[in-house]
Amino acid sequence: MNDDDQNEIATFGYERARDELVNVVKMLEQGGLDLDESLTLWERGEALANRCEEHLAGARKRVEDALAHRNQEN
Repeated sequence: MNDDDQNEIATFGYERARDELVNVVKMLEQGGLDLDESLTLWERGEALANRCEEHLAGARKRVEDALAHRNQEN
């Protein structure tokens, strides 16, 4: 996967990254791709999964911060 693809994925919101990841998985499960195509898709899937994790980690942090703030007020 090239830098342009990485930069593009870095701009994706959670839902878009998740939806594209689902499509990548479907394509890989269907098979029929040559090795290079499969590896390229796998790499894209890894990048998409990492992007989803970044969003989830950010959401988790926001929830933890909100709970900590609420507990400090009590």
